[in-house]
Amino acid sequence: MPDPIWTQLDEEARQTVQTEPLLASYVYACILNHASLGSALSFILANKLSDEVMPAIAVRELFEAAYRESPDMILNAISDMQAVYDRDAATNSYLPILLFLKGYQSIQVHRLANFLWKKGRKTLALFMQSRNSEVFGVDIHPACVMGKGIMFDHATGIVIGETTVIEDDVSIMQSVTLGGTGNETGNRHPTIRSGVLISTGAKVLGNIEIGAGAKIGAGSVVLNDVAPHTTVVGVPAHKVGKPCSDLPARTMNQNVYEN
Repeated sequence: MPDPIWTQLDEEARQTVQTEPLLASYVYACILNHASLGSALSFILANKLSDEVMPAIAVRELFEAAYRESPDMILNAISDMQAVYDRDAATNSYLPILLFLKGYQSIQVHRLANFLWKKGRKTLALFMQSRNSEVFGVDIHPACVMGKGIMFDHATGIVIGETTVIEDDVSIMQSVTLGGTGNETGNRHPTIRSGVLISTGAKVLGNIEIGAGAKIGAGSVVLNDVAPHTTVVGVPAHKVGKPCSDLPARTMNQNVYEN
C-alpha cells in the first residue's frame, strides 16, 4: 500500500516544478528521482552531511543500510514529519519540511547516529553527531533515546545530553538545553515524558523527570522534577498552573498564563 505522505510529497514536488522552475532540478534530484521517502531522505541528508572526510555516497549507504535493518526509522521519520505539519503554524505542506527544515533533518540524523551507537560503532556515531552540530546547529549525543512524533521548531542551539530520554509527541523550541548539572557520571540528564512542550531558551538540567503533558516556560531553568500536566516558569522554575491542553506539545502554546 502506498505511503500517503510520500504520495503527497510527490504531488507537491510536481507542483513546485511547475510554479518555481528555478528549483526544478533540485526538486527532481531530491524527490522526483526517488521511489520512496527513505531513498529521498538518505539522498538529502547525505548531501548535507558530506565533507572532505566522508563523501555523500558513503553517508547515503549508511542511511540506507540503517533503514533496511531498522524500518521503524522510516516510520519515525513519517511521524516526525506529521508532527511538524500538524503543529507548525508556518507550515501548510510537506515538501518544505523534508527539503528545508533543519529541526526535522537534525532529528533524522540523530536517529542514524543512535542506530550506529547501539551497534557499537560509537566513533562513527560521534562523527555524525559532530556533523549534525556543524551543519544544523543542533547537538544531540548519539546515546540519547528519542521517541516518535518529535518536533524541533527552528532548532538552532538545541543541546541534548547523553542519558536524556525523550518520549513520543514532544515539542522543543530553539536554544533549549537538556543537560547535566556538572561532571557527574551515570544517569545525569532529564527524562521528558510524552506530550511535553519545552519553550524557547529553557534549560532542563540534571537527572530529573518532566511529567507527561507538562509545559516549560520560555527561558526557564528547571532543576527539579515537574509533575504531569503542570506549567512551570522562572529561574529557578516554579509552578504557575496547568496547561490549557493535555498535550501542550501539540498546541504549541508558549503562553504560561493561559491555563
